[in-house]
Amino acid sequence: MAMELAQKQKISPRKEAYLNREQQIVEYLPYVKRIVNRIAIHLPPSVDKEDLYNVGVIGLIQAIDRYDPSRDNKFTTYAAFRIRGAVLSELRSRDFLSRSNRRKTRELEKAYLKLEHLLDREVKDTEVAAEMKIDLDELYKIKQLSSISFISFEELGYSIGHDKEKMINSLVKKEDDVLTQTGLKEMKMAVAAAIEELPEKEKLVLSLYYKEELNMKETGNVLGVTESRVSQLHSQAVIHLRAKLRKRKFLDAG
Repeated sequence: MAMELAQKQKISPRKEAYLNREQQIVEYLPYVKRIVNRIAIHLPPSVDKEDLYNVGVIGLIQAIDRYDPSRDNKFTTYAAFRIRGAVLSELRSRDFLSRSNRRKTRELEKAYLKLEHLLDREVKDTEVAAEMKIDLDELYKIKQLSSISFISFEELGYSIGHDKEKMINSLVKKEDDVLTQTGLKEMKMAVAAAIEELPEKEKLVLSLYYKEELNMKETGNVLGVTESRVSQLHSQAVIHLRAKLRKRKFLDAG
């Protein structure tokens, strides 16, 4: 015991900090995997999840290095933003979330909303594909892209790196910038109001998938529907939510 204590006492503060950092990284690696898997489910099979996992680990390391425990926020919340942000940035660099693909998702929104208005019912994928003059395979690819992220920073007007960093910090901890906090509060209220206007099943899917953090299969078991039906409801919820936020001027008109 004395020898162990002596050995511990020989560890310098710098080395101890390094060991604590390494321990944190190992502890949260399953968390990275979980986040990556939830994003990857909306991506084509050609995307290498291992690459995204490595990027997610970099996001985790950034979270560990930049986290301020004196602030009023949980590390897991801060880390989730960093990990998810790192993965989405990687996808954007690979053109998955490029401007042209965001334009395609915007066209998908318009097609859905137009047909729902004309037909006054839930529309079929075949009808949307016909409206957009594309085949079903292309439609499904666009739907996958639209489900990766509800909203991009660019659509909110945060295109500069410093502004994105400011928004991330404001989302997970209290900032002194009154304008940023006011804008964030308004955005949260708008999202909450838009979700309340969604059809009941779409609200349930969002709640189970994001709040309860169930996967698609588990969500389907709760609702008594297939995994593919959950995916469809999720895509529709994203389309409706984005359209409502666009109408409220919280997203660019596109």
